[in-house]
Amino acid sequence: MLPIVRGKMGNLPVELTSFVGRRRELTEAKRLLSLARLVTLTGVGGVGKTRLAVRVAANVRRAFGDGVWLIELGELSDPDLLADNVVAALGLRKQSSDPSLELLAEHLADRRVLLVLDNCEHLVEAAAVLSETLLRQCPGLRILATSREPLGIGGEAVMRVPPLTVSDPDRPSALQGLAEYDAVTLFAQRAEATAPGFVLSEANRVTITRICQRLDGLPLAIELAAARLRVLSPQQILDRLTDRYRLLTVGSRGAPVRQQTLKLSIDWSYDLCEPMEQQLWARLSVFAGGFELDAAESLGTGLLAREEVLDVVARLVDQSILIREEAGTVARYRLLESLREYGYQKLREMGEGAALRRRHRDWCLQLVQQTEEEWIGPHQLAWITRLEREQPNMRDALQFCVTEPGEDEAEAGLQIAAALHTLWLTHGQLSEGRCWLDRVLAHHSGQPTAERIKALSANAALAAIQGDLRKGAVLVEEGKTLAAQLGGTGVQAIVTHADGLQALFGGDLPRAVACFEAALEGLRAEGDLLRLIEDLVGLELASGLLGDVPRAIACKEEVLAITELYGESVQRACSLWAFALAVWQTDHMHASRLLAQSVRLARVVDDRLNVAMWALTLVLGHAESSTCWGSEMIFSHVTKELLGGVSAPGGRVVRVHAGCDDSRYRR
Repeated sequence: MLPIVRGKMGNLPVELTSFVGRRRELTEAKRLLSLARLVTLTGVGGVGKTRLAVRVAANVRRAFGDGVWLIELGELSDPDLLADNVVAALGLRKQSSDPSLELLAEHLADRRVLLVLDNCEHLVEAAAVLSETLLRQCPGLRILATSREPLGIGGEAVMRVPPLTVSDPDRPSALQGLAEYDAVTLFAQRAEATAPGFVLSEANRVTITRICQRLDGLPLAIELAAARLRVLSPQQILDRLTDRYRLLTVGSRGAPVRQQTLKLSIDWSYDLCEPMEQQLWARLSVFAGGFELDAAESLGTGLLAREEVLDVVARLVDQSILIREEAGTVARYRLLESLREYGYQKLREMGEGAALRRRHRDWCLQLVQQTEEEWIGPHQLAWITRLEREQPNMRDALQFCVTEPGEDEAEAGLQIAAALHTLWLTHGQLSEGRCWLDRVLAHHSGQPTAERIKALSANAALAAIQGDLRKGAVLVEEGKTLAAQLGGTGVQAIVTHADGLQALFGGDLPRAVACFEAALEGLRAEGDLLRLIEDLVGLELASGLLGDVPRAIACKEEVLAITELYGESVQRACSLWAFALAVWQTDHMHASRLLAQSVRLARVVDDRLNVAMWALTLVLGHAESSTCWGSEMIFSHVTKELLGGVSAPGGRVVRVHAGCDDSRYRR
């Protein structure tokens, strides 16, 4: 038996600073500890695992009559000394030559004790052996561990500790509502201690929220940032977070060395990874907003065999480097922004930054090309959903294409942007789409290539829908010139279709019909199914607005035959709306049913722009049916209402294009 040296029932430290938030995590950890004898709190370094564990232990100490003991392992480097460290933490004197683990098991055999094993990640195997041995032999023992990865033994309950909550800086909460967000509360409390007189106010609430969001809600990073208020204003701190590792270097001298700066904390995690895990971490840092396994496999090849990537990804998840999230029926992974920036720094140090960003661009290009090929098909909704998830990656890839020199980059940018125009249209992201198309076109040499013509036509289509007919006409004219130089019916048909949209939204319906008919012939010859259906819908709409209902019916029947065969929804919904306008003047009830059916289909594929357009058509049509409005007048009025335009003679809609904030799409 090991004699007790100190006569106390635990060694939990007295908290020197306030404990902020974590109500849900406290409740869940205590619940798990009541059900399992080993509970491991996992999470990235600096997320607050130790503070949470100490608070949980303090809250449950009455249930452990023989004490609650904190064993700090962060500074212990030799796994063979783990049991001796526990003996010392418990205040026991070892006189026997028997192994310390055996003596510990004997001492704890009939006691109700809670051991808090803090920072096990670098000693995870030794901690697992010690925990399993003691738990098997000591029925009154429970263990609460903190580690960047689970111990991996039977009976272990694992709880991931998330970052602190922070509001969306793009939709900032009112001042009184910020108290709901633990990250902001922590910053404010530490700021008050650091800079007497600091007050969270209406003037600084957005800046403070952005600081907390940029720091991923990590308590360590937030406390380090608040410490900088001794010499900087909140806005200056935010401005300097582009180099967060240099800024966040003033921590508590009493903290472990690895927690005195943000960089040291992440260095600790990096050093615990195997070389292959470090390299994959660095490669995965090129993804923005997360990625799925197929993307990781694409960028991991060359470093690992494709079938080996999953195992290394799993290891990075286990070590709290990657966060795993559910995205519908698939798993998605992401790096906290601090870990992503750290990984990208390592990638640059390896001399692979530009090469991996180029591979990331190639992966994005392959994804949008596959989506375009399979857009008319039964998996359309899945592709729409996937592209929506990948928009941050697409923005990063496009940014790379418009900032890197070289015709290959410029051509790839044209391909990605032209392929994305259908998604931008479906989701109503017209200004963003035009912004990117303008930029990739400006970065390109202007040589007559099929990709440039497609990008010009896509940009012209978005401009027409927004009512910017002057810009659209310029784009179409350039497209016609290049198509004539390049030759070929396919590119000529694509430009002619874009010209038809200019005429349609400009109120020149006869010219719109002529353009769509001319484009139709070339698109049939090329077998371009997506653009063929788009052209048929345009022809259906223009014919119906002119009163040529038989032609509109013929177009609708062909569109429905193709879309029903392939299981497509977006263009089928468009066609139903177009035909509803065609029959509006003669059969309001039938038109209303068509519109309702169209809205249902558009909602299935989250076609936000068209849901709004068609719903408004339905409302206006019912409200104005007694005033004898024609379908062309309803079309013009709906367009004006939705796009904020100003009606002009001939049903034209003119809208000033405000562009977009390019800085949102920079790395």
